[in-house]
Amino acid sequence: MPLQPTELSYIINELAEDREHYFNAVAPPIVQTSNFVFKKVADLRKAFEDEMGGYLYSRGLNPTVDILRKKLAALDGAEDCLVFNNGAAAIFAAVLANVKSGDHIISVRNPYTWAQRTFDVILSRFGITTTYVDGRDIKNFEAARQPNTTFIYLESPNSWTFELQPIKQVAALAKQHNIITLIDNSYCTPLYQRPIEMGIDLAMQTATKYIGGHSDTLGGVLSGSHQQMKKIFDREYLNVGSGIQPFNAWLLIRGLRTLPARLQRITNTTREVIQFLKSHPRIDQVIFPLDESFSQYALAKEQMSGACGLITFTIKDGTMESITKFCESLKHFMMAVSWGGHESLILPKCAGIQPADFDANNIQHQYIRLYTGLEEPQYLVNDLQQALNRE
Repeated sequence: MPLQPTELSYIINELAEDREHYFNAVAPPIVQTSNFVFKKVADLRKAFEDEMGGYLYSRGLNPTVDILRKKLAALDGAEDCLVFNNGAAAIFAAVLANVKSGDHIISVRNPYTWAQRTFDVILSRFGITTTYVDGRDIKNFEAARQPNTTFIYLESPNSWTFELQPIKQVAALAKQHNIITLIDNSYCTPLYQRPIEMGIDLAMQTATKYIGGHSDTLGGVLSGSHQQMKKIFDREYLNVGSGIQPFNAWLLIRGLRTLPARLQRITNTTREVIQFLKSHPRIDQVIFPLDESFSQYALAKEQMSGACGLITFTIKDGTMESITKFCESLKHFMMAVSWGGHESLILPKCAGIQPADFDANNIQHQYIRLYTGLEEPQYLVNDLQQALNRE
């Protein structure tokens, strides 16, 4: 169930904000300190014994970060949450905390680049193997499971072609065999998809995107049970030193204030952009999970209450030259990676392919990913139109 408006308003504006502790200021302070003072040896000893139980050193807990942690855990419907410097760090810590030498991982195919490098480059050095599956069918997870499978990694939807996994079915399979599950929920955010409620153990999102919303800070969110967060905090979080800094946490708190309004505006603009693209004679295909033409539309409607602003499309004359000309003809869409900020973006798949390796018959080489930001819809449609009309 989506968060109710009153609950969402409370989380964003009030939860964890003990304003009487900081001069009744409306905005929380940035507690920019490296360490914290103790008057009694016993209190310092207690902090040494359990660094997650209080403030000792800002590599671990920090008051500004704690406000953010509590809000993000509540948004996910989770017991607890840790916030990292970026999404890749959150994925790395979650996986590393839950596997050991000789284990086996099941991952969706073509996962986020840094997730795949964790599996293939780092964990493989310790005898941990990974099987990549087409995650659209639960049978593929069942077939890939081995006696030593301890971890399943999901991205639903992914960030290019938006394939979904049947989240409840995967969670049920994993629990039956004591397998830990992690999902990258960056595409939907917890406002539009609730993985913890569907039985997933660990929900991750890249706060760099919609949570921050202004393309001015990085962050990674990992939510789950308090037991899981404590295990990760005591080992991977503290040892690697990948926790977010107070100023960046403060920027993410600021971004949270407008999250529902931004997502609603982006969603409305996306509908208008999709309508234009589908009507233009040069557009061959539009991929969007909540469009009725999407192959998994029924599952998307079941699992997701919204889809925000990421679209993939192809143009009919999908050569590298025509794709390049289209992207470079845009005046207001910026060519860049990521998404979720105030600015609209374009990203051609061929930018990551050497010209000699480009295959015009390979549909994946033709993909153009578009993100709609906070600009006026007609402003964006006009830009797309003038670029598409340049034959």
